[in-house]
Amino acid sequence: MNHPWDPLSWQAAAVYRARVRGCLLGGAIGDALGYAVEFDSLAAIRAAHGPRGVTAPRTDAEGVCRVSDDTQMTLFTVEALELAHARERRKGIGGAAPRLVLEAYLRWLDTQHRPEPAADVRGGLAAQPWLYARRAPGNACLSGLARAHAPDPHAPLGPPGPVNPESKGCGTVMRSAPFGLTRAPAGRAFELAARCAQITHGHPTGAYAAGALAAIVAHLVAGDSLEGAVLRTLRLLARYPGHEETSTALARAVDLAADGEPDAARVESLGAGWIAEEALAVAVYAALAAPRIEDALTLAVNHSGDSDSTGSVCGNLLGALHGDHALPGDWLKVTEGRAVIAALADDLATECAPR
Repeated sequence: MNHPWDPLSWQAAAVYRARVRGCLLGGAIGDALGYAVEFDSLAAIRAAHGPRGVTAPRTDAEGVCRVSDDTQMTLFTVEALELAHARERRKGIGGAAPRLVLEAYLRWLDTQHRPEPAADVRGGLAAQPWLYARRAPGNACLSGLARAHAPDPHAPLGPPGPVNPESKGCGTVMRSAPFGLTRAPAGRAFELAARCAQITHGHPTGAYAAGALAAIVAHLVAGDSLEGAVLRTLRLLARYPGHEETSTALARAVDLAADGEPDAARVESLGAGWIAEEALAVAVYAALAAPRIEDALTLAVNHSGDSDSTGSVCGNLLGALHGDHALPGDWLKVTEGRAVIAALADDLATECAPR
């Protein structure tokens, strides 16, 4: 039998590509599903959409379900990681990823201050007009990027970062799934995601939650189950000082998913998702507790809180676990930017495939 990453195994390459596509497209579906009700209370969601809340994408007059800043920043993360991987492969220069991620986020920041691409932009995500929509970007992301801080790739994790040192908002975790898609070992994906979280959010929990999502995704891409990926990540987290908030939130999500039927009350017991460890916990709980992808995504967004971030991260996990072919086709068809997202996913998978 071929090793899972044997370059002669086209089946393995196809599975890898499907997981990368699934992670990014699934995140966009969950983001768009939740963006329609972000900031709404559960009572308001049910009043507007019925007792079950949101059960399908809500399209606009153009028949499109719009994504938020969560998907926007995730895509710019992908663009940076593809470039970093290519640079290291061709030139043997490691350690450039945090700087390249910062530069990509600064390109995203430019989209938040312009109505359309500048005349001299010739390619990349910055040339995509649909990404210039301002969809409730996080304050810490905006203020943090104004500092243009590139974290030291060799600095130890644990101490607060210099940018927004008290902030652990979910802006760190909602953009960090791509760090787990490059086929780097889970520990390396964890550390890079955690360091890059400190570009905008300095609180250690914000970094650890981002790193944890990246590690879980890395394990899923390698073929682990979702519960197995989370448990492996909990063991990884335990190595780092100050991990307790993130570890406790993840452990509660796993325990809750194993105890009774899923419902919104259980989701809300994990928090509203505005802070990083809560957003991760809600997403993990929903992905573990609900049997169908559609059920998991709707469970992740029907609560009083940051519905687009919890939906986005849940979609990242489910897509990485099952691949893009398992995603609900009708939902994907109306998701904004799906063709660009799929192409970007394929570019990353091609760059990071075994050679």
